[in-house]
Amino acid sequence: MTVELRPYQMEIVEGLRAELRQGKSVLALSATGSGKTVLASFMIGRAAERGKRVWMIVHRDFLLTQTAGALERAGVEFGYIASGFDFNPHKQVHIVSIQTVIRRLDRLTPPDLIVWDECHHIASSSWASVYRWAGGAHHVGLSAVSSRLDGRGLGDFYSALVRGPSAAWLTERGFLSAYRAFAPGSPDLRGVHTRAGEYVTRELAAVMDTDTIVGNVVGQYRRLANDKKAIYFAVSIDHSKHIAAGFTAAGVPARHLDADSSLDERVRAARDLAGGELRVLSCVDLFGEGYDLSAQSGRDVSVEAVGLCRPTQSLTLHLQQIGRALRPKPEAAVILDHAGNIMRHGLPDEEREWSLDGVAKRKADKDVGPPVHVCESCYGTYRTQLLACPYCGAIREIQRRVVTEDVEKDLIEADIRLVRAARVREQARAESLLELRALAAARGYKASWADHVWRARQARGGAS
Repeated sequence: MTVELRPYQMEIVEGLRAELRQGKSVLALSATGSGKTVLASFMIGRAAERGKRVWMIVHRDFLLTQTAGALERAGVEFGYIASGFDFNPHKQVHIVSIQTVIRRLDRLTPPDLIVWDECHHIASSSWASVYRWAGGAHHVGLSAVSSRLDGRGLGDFYSALVRGPSAAWLTERGFLSAYRAFAPGSPDLRGVHTRAGEYVTRELAAVMDTDTIVGNVVGQYRRLANDKKAIYFAVSIDHSKHIAAGFTAAGVPARHLDADSSLDERVRAARDLAGGELRVLSCVDLFGEGYDLSAQSGRDVSVEAVGLCRPTQSLTLHLQQIGRALRPKPEAAVILDHAGNIMRHGLPDEEREWSLDGVAKRKADKDVGPPVHVCESCYGTYRTQLLACPYCGAIREIQRRVVTEDVEKDLIEADIRLVRAARVREQARAESLLELRALAAARGYKASWADHVWRARQARGGAS
């Protein structure tokens, strides 16, 4: 085998092995861009060396070729169970299309190990049917989150969770890119309904796909990310085309792609972005999960900015979209949020509690404050847990407020270092276990966080 794992990846592998000795099904949780496919290829190669039959299940056509590339680099021989490929039953390892395998279960034998890519989809009816069919196999799920897009947990499918390092840890050590986040506030979504835990696309497009907002999207790119290679996430195909046309009219080479774009179109767009012929790719339901532009184009493509133009109630989708720009690069990534998603879900390296029980759903009632606040004095963007602006010191007035026209304002940068320093000071001001538990509740942490901090203080002689 030629693949070499980073130390933190090897720790994840060892954790998975330990859990698999105790049970049949384990979820590996690791941030977008941390190298889950490399980790999977290592595990698959080792299992094949021991004579095990292994499937790697993916759910998009482009992931077939990307996974194949990773296995080839790891020196692993494989076949396919996918439309358009001949099936060779003598291969120990197969890359499997979920859409294909659900139609062939009556002709196949379950493998010894199944590795599920983007496994937060596993509770869907098609994925779950394959999981139940292969109930005797060992299962390893790979994801950056431990819940479905609607926030429901994965405890019905995985008995244990092995968590990799946090996004903040990976960023501090250069495994993920530093970033600069800009956000003007939230568009007015009062008339947009929710269906199956997400905004209704048609209603959402009516709000977001306007000349005014698209013009602001282009203008903010020119001001804050000019000439950077960027991916924009749109609500609908028409919205995406409108965004691409807006950039093109402004002299910024741009192109639209969606899930129906051919493989040739995607490869050509990736190569044009790598070569500089394009600066912006506007997309719908394509780049959010696992799409590797470098793997698709055969050239190094560093996404330097993302534009969030699709409001979402899904923390999972929010983190996946932002993650497209967080692979390591010399300069900090730029996040341009025109959708209010940072206000809704927080910054990418926010400290989050993950479990197999899922994530707590936010109430639809707008009385629930966003996790990020925009200072009305200086427009600095910071965590709502802080009562004073870390930029200008203005005391935040806590009140009910619906942001309407803030999408027209210039995007304001969130200085991550100032925010983190303010959070440390806020924690230090909590002088008792009761106050720490109140802070944990305000931040959305588990009560055990407060107990852990308090025990650590006592061990240090009461120091903060």
